[in-house]
Amino acid sequence: MKYFLDSAKMDEIKYAYETFGIDGVTTNPKHIMLSGKPFMTAITDIAEWIKAEGLTGESVFPVSVEINPHIEAEAEMIEEAEKIAAVSPNFVIKIPATIDGVAAARKLEKMGIRTNVTLIFSAAQAILPAKNGSRFVSPFIGWKEANGEDCREYIQNIVKIYKNYGFYGKTEIICAAVRTPKQITDCAVAGADIVTTGLDIYKDSMKHAYTTQGIGTFTDAWDHTAV
Repeated sequence: MKYFLDSAKMDEIKYAYETFGIDGVTTNPKHIMLSGKPFMTAITDIAEWIKAEGLTGESVFPVSVEINPHIEAEAEMIEEAEKIAAVSPNFVIKIPATIDGVAAARKLEKMGIRTNVTLIFSAAQAILPAKNGSRFVSPFIGWKEANGEDCREYIQNIVKIYKNYGFYGKTEIICAAVRTPKQITDCAVAGADIVTTGLDIYKDSMKHAYTTQGIGTFTDAWDHTAV
């Protein structure tokens, strides 16, 4: 399973790449806001870092960038996507899972602009983007579970559908809005291709009380061993 970082902060992206070897980045308007930079500045900074690292190409290190969420019409989505895609060959355009969004994504893929259909909350929403060849789909996890839904079956169903019809591995499944290490595990067990989450969740996934206890036990033994 691939790990993407859900962030637009350059310090976090650099740290996650150098420490965890992340495979890509996902951003959204909230992440851009939290970066403290204007939209174009934030995505241009990411593009320049990618180029400096020699990671050019969306097949090497994809970065999902979301269009203006005010845009609802297919034609305007396409126009906006073209402007964003021109900034970097690594950019995959995030399009909402609406009727106009799916139509726009279909046309963008035919134009050679890769898409990530996002804000998916049902298996049914995930089928058309795959049928139309989108690069990614992003089923959200944390929001659903925060409202009392168990997302394991939801992700398992998307994986099963994709395997049934030959979509699996062509349109990659990104488990998005992941809030806990357990959700990372659930997505991995279900067979999702990718998980994307914040830096702190990746750090938390490497913590365990018994690991800390074990280090303490071995440290104490070391200190009582003659060198």
